[in-house]
This record gives sequence, C-alpha cells and structure tokens, in this order.
Amino acid sequence: MKIFKLAILLGLLGLSSCAVLDNQSNLKPLDRNEKWVLLPILNHTDVPQAGLRAESIIEVLLRTQGISNLRHYPPTLNQDTLFEPAELKAVNEAIIWSREQDVRYAVTGAVDEWHYKVGVDGEPAVGLTLQIIDLKNGDSVVWSAVGSRSGWSREALSAVAQKLIKDMLSGASIK
Repeated sequence: MKIFKLAILLGLLGLSSCAVLDNQSNLKPLDRNEKWVLLPILNHTDVPQAGLRAESIIEVLLRTQGISNLRHYPPTLNQDTLFEPAELKAVNEAIIWSREQDVRYAVTGAVDEWHYKVGVDGEPAVGLTLQIIDLKNGDSVVWSAVGSRSGWSREALSAVAQKLIKDMLSGASIK
C-alpha cells in the first residue's frame, strides 16, 4: 500500500513540468491600446539567434493579448547574428528609436538559457527575463518577470519557450 501511494505521488510530480517563475506585479493596468514596441531580446546563451527566436514568440503572444498597435524595432538595430552576440547598445538605440516613434510601452529582456540538456533524454530548457518599460514615464520599469522551464524529452524547445513566455506575460496586467 505504501509503495502504491509513493508511486502515485511520484507520478503526480512527474506530470508537472519543472518551472520557476517570478513576476513583479504592476500597480496599474497597462493600456493595450497605447503604442507598444518590441525591443531586442538579448542573447546571453551560446545558441545563435536565441534572442530572435524568443522575440518572434513574444510578439505573437502580445498580439494574442489584444495589443494590436505593436511595432518591431528596425532589424538594423539588432546585433544578434550568427557571428556576433547581441549587445546592450542595440537596446539603447532601439529605445531612442522608440521615443522618436512616440511609443508608450517597450518590451525587452534577455534569453539566459535555450538548449536541450545533455543526456539520454535531451530535455528542452529555457530561461528568460522580460521587462515592460514606460517610455513616457521616465523609462521606468513597470513590470518584470524572470522564469525558467524544462520540458519532456519529446517536447520541442519552442513549445517550452512558448509556455514559459505565456505564463510570464499572464502576470502583466494588460487591459
């Protein structure tokens, strides 16, 4: 009987994916009808273009939250290429460009982990930080989140990233 209960407990633990998520709650809702911009997502990994991959997922998930006035920074401002890692300078230049476009909210962040774990199972693992900056209120960070998630061995890395980003953005009060 004890072995059966232990097996059920282990099974339930196995069904939950490994995830860690911390959100900073914004005090007032962020207006989805304002102008928004997706800034470069820095790539702190050794995986080429991980920041660009995260950006494409973030863009779609922001649009599913009703943000239709979402712009993307000019591609010439991103340094995330196959041969050169992203730099913080690109984010600063994108912020300057965003102010010129009269944008209210800017979304940025960094990819800290984006790979399949080494081993028999090769589980996907993703780690991200995200921030929403109010460009019309002194560049103050009005929301931030940090999270990591690993998936099952047969799960796609992009699916794990999508789940993590969706969970992260659900903590932002966008009205």
